[in-house]
Amino acid sequence: MSTRLLRLDHLLTSILTAVCGSDSTPEGLRMLLLRAVLLLLVLPIHGQESETEGPGVVVPLPKGACTGWMAGIPGHPGHNGTPGRDGRDGTSGEKGEKGDPGLVGPKGDTGETGVTGIEGPRGFPGIPGRKGEPGESAYVYRSAFSVGLESRVTVPNVPIRFTKIFYNQQNHYDVTTGKFHCNIPGLYYFSYHITVYLKDVKVSLYKRDKAMLFTYDQYQEKNVDQASGSVLLHLEMGDEVWLQVYGDGDSNGLYADNVNDSTFTGFLLYYDTV
Repeated sequence: MSTRLLRLDHLLTSILTAVCGSDSTPEGLRMLLLRAVLLLLVLPIHGQESETEGPGVVVPLPKGACTGWMAGIPGHPGHNGTPGRDGRDGTSGEKGEKGDPGLVGPKGDTGETGVTGIEGPRGFPGIPGRKGEPGESAYVYRSAFSVGLESRVTVPNVPIRFTKIFYNQQNHYDVTTGKFHCNIPGLYYFSYHITVYLKDVKVSLYKRDKAMLFTYDQYQEKNVDQASGSVLLHLEMGDEVWLQVYGDGDSNGLYADNVNDSTFTGFLLYYDTV
C-alpha cells in the first residue's frame, strides 16, 4: 500500500476513534472530518493504485473500527444543466415512392381570349369534292317578232294587221289576226313606229282587251310626220298583245309605201323561272 493510502487509513482510524468515544471536542471532530473530505477529493481511489488487489475487491475496514458505523444521508439532486446546442442536420433520406394520383379538382374559370396569332403558311390543296348534281338546262328561250304595214287602209277599233314580216321565226305573231301570242311567260319589250300622212293618228297598244299605251299625232298639211311608243309588259302564257286605231275613222292616218314604213316589234327579255 502506498504512502497516501497509509495516510488515509491513519486518518480514517482517527475519525472512527473520535466517533466511537474519543475525548476530543466536537470542534476537533469537525476539523478532522473536514480534512478527511478534502483528502479524499485530492487522492485517487484505492483501487487505482493497488498492484495486488483486482477490480471489484472491497478493502476491509481497519482494525478497531466501530461496528455500528452507518453511511450518511444522500444529498439533494443537483439542478438541471443548461440545454446543449442543437446538433447538425442529418443527411437527406432516400426519395420515397410516388404516391397515388389525387382527385380531379373542379373546372377553373374561363381565361381571357388570347391575342390572335400570325397567319400560318398556306396549306396543301384539299381532295376534290364529289361531282355535283346536274344543273338547269342551258336552253335559251326565244320569242321575238318585227313586222311592218304594207297597206295604209286601216279599220278603227280592231287590231291592225302588219303583214310585212321582218322577223317571226318562232311564229308567235299571227299575221292573220295581227296579234302576238305569248308562249313563254316572262317580261317583254314592245315598240311601234308609225308614219303619219293625210290624217291625224290615234294608236293604242292592247293587252288582253285592255289599252296599256296611247299615242296621238296631229297631221301637218303637206308633210309626213312620225309617231312612236314603247313599253315593258309582263305576260302570262296565252296573253295577246296588238295595236289598233281608237276613236272615229278620221284618226287613222297610218301610212306606208316603198320609202316609208310603219312597224310593230316585240321580244322576250327574260322568262319566268317559277
